[in-house]
Amino acid sequence: MNIKVLRYFLALAREESITAAAEYLHLTQPTLSRQLRELEEMLGTTLFIRGRRKIILTDDGMRLRKRAEEIMALVRKTETEFQPSAKTISGDIFIGGGESYAMGLIADVIKKLQTDYPNIRVHIFSGDADEVTERIDKGLLDFGVLIEPAHINKYDFMVMPAKDSWGLLMRKDSPLAKKAFIQPQDLWSLPLINSKQKLVDGQIAKWVRCDYNKLNIVATYNLIFNATLMVEKGIGYALCLDKLVNTNAESSLCFRQLKPALEVDVVVVWKKYQVFSKPAEVFLQRLQNTFSR
Repeated sequence: MNIKVLRYFLALAREESITAAAEYLHLTQPTLSRQLRELEEMLGTTLFIRGRRKIILTDDGMRLRKRAEEIMALVRKTETEFQPSAKTISGDIFIGGGESYAMGLIADVIKKLQTDYPNIRVHIFSGDADEVTERIDKGLLDFGVLIEPAHINKYDFMVMPAKDSWGLLMRKDSPLAKKAFIQPQDLWSLPLINSKQKLVDGQIAKWVRCDYNKLNIVATYNLIFNATLMVEKGIGYALCLDKLVNTNAESSLCFRQLKPALEVDVVVVWKKYQVFSKPAEVFLQRLQNTFSR
């Protein structure tokens, strides 16, 4: 499969018009149409349908778009890693992470690194552990910042010197807001908004001391921002980590930790036997020097 043709296909998917895509690519419309028709013939499927006003991707077209975006990201990352060496270290570092207050420790390392190497750029992907490890496995990320529990046995890793604490995010006018802590029985009849990760389900199930399947889970989330909006609207109470949501005096929300406390480690992972670019190698050295003491 030709990388150039994948670029053509992505341009069409973005512009939703043969005319606009051809202009963007500086090609004639017949040339672009022929290239895309040959791509469909090679794959043996229809990738798009000409609508009245725009091009519409088929289901196979949507799948190819996702895969093509991943391929092009990997191509860009590979090209960056093989740029001619210079006296100063320059290039890109790709880091994926879940929502954790410990990301502030990573940010401290990045700030000092960029002070010493101003030509290093850092790209952050936010997602849950499943999304981050999938991108690490595909070579799209150099490092992942994962919140336990997570499958880390197939990676090299280091444990961060910080723990995250689980608790309950709620409206300040909730009766539970008067409590200093949240205990297992407090959750048994509440409408709950929980993380969509299965490993988290198991962790909460052990803590809550009842049949997890009988809890009233009204919604799930992978990043806390949208869950926060649902809590604000009174849809439910969000089980989440501390220090991720603004609960100051002006906020309508408050956070109460669980009791007994449910604390989790935060780990930085990378592929075993990974051959890093120079910027990623320097970043890892900084991490280890800073936290492995």
